[in-house]
Order: sequence, then structure tokens, then C-alpha cells
Amino acid sequence: MALGHAPVSIPVGVVLGLPVLAALLVRAPSAWAGFRLGWLAGSAYFAGSMFWIVEPFFVEPEVYGWMAPFALIFLSAGLALFWAVAFGFAARAQGVTRLVSLVVALTLAEFARAHIFTGFPWGLLAYVWSETPVFQLLAWVGPHGLGMITVALGVLPMVFPWRVARGGMMAVGIVGIWLAGQNFAPTRDAPLRDVTVRLVQPNAPQHLKWHPDHMAVFFQRGLALSKGDGSAVDAVIWPETALPFRWGTNERGFELLRDAVGDAQFIGGVQRSVDGAMYNSMVHFDATGAEVAIYDKSHLVPFGEYIPFANIAAQFGIFGFADVNQMGFAAGTGPRIVKADGLPAYLAMICYEAIFPGLAQVKGARPEWLLHLTNDAWYGEFSGPYQHLVQARARAIEQGLPVARAANTGVSGMIDPYGRVIASVPLNTDGFLDVALPEPLPATFYSKMGELPWWYGALFLIAIVIMQGHRVATKEEQLSTIDGLND
Repeated sequence: MALGHAPVSIPVGVVLGLPVLAALLVRAPSAWAGFRLGWLAGSAYFAGSMFWIVEPFFVEPEVYGWMAPFALIFLSAGLALFWAVAFGFAARAQGVTRLVSLVVALTLAEFARAHIFTGFPWGLLAYVWSETPVFQLLAWVGPHGLGMITVALGVLPMVFPWRVARGGMMAVGIVGIWLAGQNFAPTRDAPLRDVTVRLVQPNAPQHLKWHPDHMAVFFQRGLALSKGDGSAVDAVIWPETALPFRWGTNERGFELLRDAVGDAQFIGGVQRSVDGAMYNSMVHFDATGAEVAIYDKSHLVPFGEYIPFANIAAQFGIFGFADVNQMGFAAGTGPRIVKADGLPAYLAMICYEAIFPGLAQVKGARPEWLLHLTNDAWYGEFSGPYQHLVQARARAIEQGLPVARAANTGVSGMIDPYGRVIASVPLNTDGFLDVALPEPLPATFYSKMGELPWWYGALFLIAIVIMQGHRVATKEEQLSTIDGLND
């Protein structure tokens, strides 16, 4: 199932992994056995898809390296508890009704994982479709709705006692959602606006980014890339925390930046201090150098930008990876739409925020494009940066909006409203990209309805379970069910 995520991106788990789990669940002799099954399956899935989590620990291996294996083990085992509860709950149902229960319970478990304890919606099941037309269904049902469809495709055909019927129903379901996604897929390039932005990727390795001997080198590189080939652009965009000085503390640095961007507006990441609190921020100033907007990152990375129970952790010398003052970052007030003369209105997301669908919109208002400033040097070189890119593409499809993405390193580029990367700077490459901003699509069904459609679907399935009698199966009923599926 983990192979469905980038960079492999093959949803083989839908036709292999999920049916096997469904068959094992039906045969589970008790709710406790179902709990164990869910926990083991979830542990393997999260370890297989999120092994990049060890990468931040090797930025300073002499300090944090010893924690890396524990981080992978505890993250995988901890996230797997959500699956364990879902499987344990489903195992309380009778016979094949367990399968219907599992579709609902696992969807709700993934929704809970995305929200409880600040949420961690990385590796959602919907993302296994990222390289297929099915991904376009995000515009209608969002990531949790597509996740529920994914589970249903792999699990519900197992209600049939004959292999041919199971395979046939699964094939019909996959072809159906494939054709549905193809129906919404674009048939031509997205139309472009008369607005051009320059995306700058300085490619600073994380272990050198804040080294005193290298900070000026990366800043000079950013300045040179900002000049591009001398052609005019409407805005120059730098990635997360790209400026090596705190905002408002280096007048000479600001002058150099103004000279480099020329007559363009500037948007970029910086750290700033306000009344003793440190913020991971985005600043925007216009062609005259006047400040247009400041956005402070609102959803911070646990253990990266702040430490829960920080005072206790500090006694053991444990601080956040991105902590610069041993106090952690403070959180901003939430998403906001920035309006500036000469640019369409946009909503900014800083790094981690792009994995949360709810942070890509503001209630009652709609931007014309999304901006993602990030530093994917934390995520290594194999899977992490590409999985992060997939989630930025998902936000584009969900909202029907283009996404301009500037990464310190990662994949900087322009994503059209259908989630297609139309131009990019590759991972581990310093460079710039001048690209026109695509036109937005009309507001999507998901952007207007949110999570309601799949909640209605979940309530419908719950009603089926209730009508079937949601109770613990007797031993005789369990044996009868096993005999019925014994082929």
C-alpha cells in the first residue's frame, strides 16, 4: 500500500493490500484481534511511506542522530493506533458487515489523524492516485472522500464469496472512478494570465543554511537568481526563511534585495521577532519597497518549530530542529488573503501548512491563486520532497486554483488548477523560473461543500451496518463466515 505514494506512485495496494486486510479482518476471532491487525498493518504502511521522517535528525547528526530510529518507530506505531481503533471497531460487527464498518471506521480514523493533536494528514490514502486521472475527483470529494472511495474499492468486493465476482466488482469500480476522473481531466493547457512571477530556488543544504561561513553565499546566490536573465517580471518569489537576517534588522541587506528585484514586487520567507516572540513569516513589498503584507505561519511543526512541554524538554537539551532562539516559534492567526496592486489576490501557505486542506481557503472569500513557500531540504532526497509536492498539487485540484511553489530546495514550480506541474526547477538544483500565472477555475464543489459529501456517505454506510445489526458475532457465526469465504 505504501508503494502508492511518491516517488513510486503505483496504487497497487488498492487491488492487493486492501483485499488482503479485508479477508483477514473477516476472519478475526475478536475485536482485540482486529485491533492488532489494524495496528500491525498501519505500522507497516506508515513506516513504508514515511521513512523520510529520519532525515531531519541527520541535519545535525551529532545532536539528533541517535533519535532517528526511535522517531520512525514511534511515529509509525503511534499513527497506526488510529488504524487499530478502526479495525477493532469494525471487528465488532457480524460477518461481512465488518467490511462496510471498516470503510466507515478507517475513513473516520484518517480524518481523526488529520486533526487530533494538531493533525498529521501526510500519506492519506487518496494520494495513491496522484499520477492517475482519479486524482481529479479531489475537486468533488476532497482527500477524505477519495480516501473512503479507495477503501471501498479494495474492501467491499470481498462481500462476495466468489473470486470472480470480487475481481469483477473491483475492476468495475476502478474503471468507473478512472473514467469519472478522466471526464474532469483537462484536455488542453490551462489559459495563462498576463502576470509573470520569478520563482527562486537557492538550493541551500540544510546543514549549511545557517552556517556563518555560508549564509552570505546563499544570500548572494538568491540575489543573482532574482535578477534572472534581465527580463521584467511582476514579482520575485523566494522560499521559506530564505532571507538570512531577521526582518527589519538589516537595512543594507534590504537595499541589496531591492536592487536585485528591480521594478518587481518581492514575496519571500523570513524570520521576524515581535515583542520577544519569533515568527516564521512571509513578507511582501511592492516595487517601491513599501510593505504590502506580512503573513505569520499559523500551523507550526511539532518538534520542528516548537516542542510540546518545551520547558521540560529544554532541561535535556532538546529543542526544535528549526528553533533559532531555543524558545520555539510563535503561531500566527491563520490563513489570510493578500491583495496587492498589480497582482491577483493570493493565499500563502508556508511549508507544512500545505498538507492541510483547510489552510488553503478562507471562509467567505476566495483568492485567485495559492502561494507555497517551503524548505524541503528537511525531507531528504528520495520520497519526502516529492510527497510534499503531491500534497501541494492536491490543494490546487481541491480549490481549482494555481499554486506557485518556491522551495529552498525541493521542486519549485508552477502548478495549474488541475494539479499539473507545468514548469519546475528540479530537486537539488539552484535556479530560477519565470512563469506566467494560470487562470483559476470556477470554485470547485469541494471548496464550497467541504467534507459534507463524504460524511453523508459515511452516514449511509452506518445506516446499513445498523440495519444489519451491529453486534459482536458469535463463534458459530464467525466460523460460518470463514467457511463462506474460504476459497
